[in-house]
Amino acid sequence: MTSQASEVMGRVFARVTFLPTLLYNLALERVALRSWFTHIDARVILGALPLRHMTKQLVEEEEVRGVVSMNEDYELKWLSNMHKEWKNVGVKFLQLSTVDMFEAPCQEKLHRGVQFIRNFDNEGRNGRVYVHCKAGRTRSATLVACYLMATYKWSPDTAVEHMRAHRPHIWLGPRQHQAIHQYYKRLLQD
Repeated sequence: MTSQASEVMGRVFARVTFLPTLLYNLALERVALRSWFTHIDARVILGALPLRHMTKQLVEEEEVRGVVSMNEDYELKWLSNMHKEWKNVGVKFLQLSTVDMFEAPCQEKLHRGVQFIRNFDNEGRNGRVYVHCKAGRTRSATLVACYLMATYKWSPDTAVEHMRAHRPHIWLGPRQHQAIHQYYKRLLQD
């Protein structure tokens, strides 16, 4: 199979399995085997898809003032807020669309995501940034690892260990580890 055919199959698989795996995540959260979101540090919350009914809780109780979504449009469209809805509640929104399961965010998206989060500190903004994908395990965890390395000057292993200590069910495959290590190399050159 060519890499292009493999990419198409990955996109199709991600779409077909979206709802069943989202329901699986909801079930795990309901029986308290997984938390829907986790505070990683004072600025970042790593979590699963923020369903619309969670908006008030995230804004008022968790003080979310920024959201980075690693989801594709079809994952957000019916269940979660998009740019307009977040803006209406005073939350800055950045979407870095990445295919679920089979892809890692590209370096440009990782850089944009880290800058978005760090700009809250640079601008002296209060509040937290909610970084999410469907389950808060892979795409979003890849970005948060890069944020931790850039912010705290940590190695990839230290960043991943820190996340895993707070959110044990993160899952980073070879592509995600490769993206994190590539980002780290870039940090060392700067």
